Amino acid sequence: QVQLVESGGGLVQPGGSLRLSCAASGFAFNYYDIGWFRQAPGKEREGVSYISSKAATTYYSDSVKGRFTVSRDNAKNTVYLQMNSLKPEDTAVYYCATRRSGGYDYIFQGYDYWGQGTQVTVSS
Repeated sequence: QVQLVESGGGLVQPGGSLRLSCAASGFAFNYYDIGWFRQAPGKEREGVSYISSKAATTYYSDSVKGRFTVSRDNAKNTVYLQMNSLKPEDTAVYYCATRRSGGYDYIFQGYDYWGQGTQVTVSS
């Protein structure tokens, strides 16, 4: 069955870096887009970043643009989110999610499968 497993979260000081991984299995990974989302306590889930199935297109929300970089290794069925210059407001549970590539109006629309999430805490 479809499975997404995030890893790499943790506690980091402001200005620090983390790299999240999203390991996928159970589907044809190179035909699926991946989105990264986050949810902070008391807040709605928000889309953070996106990478298309062949990595031709990436997207970042304004809140992370210039600090986060998304990439994927289709040979390893894994997507990465490199997070630099972390701020306390980046504290959240981070989720990866997937959708079949193509046919959507919005970057963060139509995600069918989700990972369990990984906690990122930015604090001194």
